Order: sequence, then C-alpha cells, then structure tokens
Amino acid sequence: MIDTGYVRTLARYNAWQNESLLTAAATLDEAARRQDRGAFFKSIHSTLCHLLWADRMWLSRFAGTPKPTQRIHESAGLVADWTDLVAQRLAFDGTILEWARGLSPEWLAGDLVWFSGATQREMRKPRALLVVHLFNHQTHHRGQVHAMLTAAGARPEDTDLMLLEPEG
Repeated sequence: MIDTGYVRTLARYNAWQNESLLTAAATLDEAARRQDRGAFFKSIHSTLCHLLWADRMWLSRFAGTPKPTQRIHESAGLVADWTDLVAQRLAFDGTILEWARGLSPEWLAGDLVWFSGATQREMRKPRALLVVHLFNHQTHHRGQVHAMLTAAGARPEDTDLMLLEPEG
C-alpha cells in the first residue's frame, strides 16, 4: 500500500503546509481568525485546533506520544491563545517528522488495535491505512482552512504536493 518514504514525504508536506497556513493566518486579526465561516469547526482557529488534536490523537496511538485529554467534541477549543496554538502546531509537526523518519517497514505492515472514542468500540485496522488516514484528514481540514483564509483575504502558499522541495 505505502512505504516509509511516502510517510516521510507526507510528514514534510504536512509541516510545509501548516507553516504556510499559520503564516497567512497571522496576517489576520484575532476576530477574523475566530469568525464563524461556515466550516464544520466554524472558524480558522477552531479548525486548526481540531487538526492539532487529531494529529496528537493518532500519534499517541502510533508512537505513544501524550494523548489529548479533551474528547473530539472539545477539540475545536484545544488551545485558546493564537501564539500558543502556533507554537504547539510547529512543535508537533517536528514530532510527526521525527516519528516518520524513524518508521520501519515492519511497523507499517502490521495492524493497530485501539479503542475509538468516536465509535465507542475497539477497532482493528492496518497501520498503513491509518497512516494514510492521518495525512488525508490533515489535507481535508487544511483545505477548509485554506478556503477560509482565502475568503478572508489572506494568501497561503500553493498546496500542490509537486511543489514540495526535495529533502536535503
């Protein structure tokens, strides 16, 4: 399905795109970042909070990093202060990159068993599928944030994966 090179590439893409969105969002004032723009998590700030929450949840399952104490319905309020949210996002992108760089093909080939708070039951799925889900979920919500930022007059960078600079 996927290999460790794919995971490293998508981890780099995640960090690049998050930095682009945060830079663009920083050009807006607090009210604009918190304005309800009709997205599922309503605002730019809340959507970015949910995304950080979800990344932390998946990495807790994949790598044993600290699990968020909030439940999914509280994820949009994960970090109240913008500066703190930016710092936590950038730091956690480093955690994702570090995890991706240390990933083994054997780990990726196995299954993960966990209790899902969203479904309220134990789940078992191939790890490779769940890693694809992690990156797909990021792209989905970053697309929402990109659209909200653009509508607010901010200008994030292009999102095309082919524009990702080679690792070097």
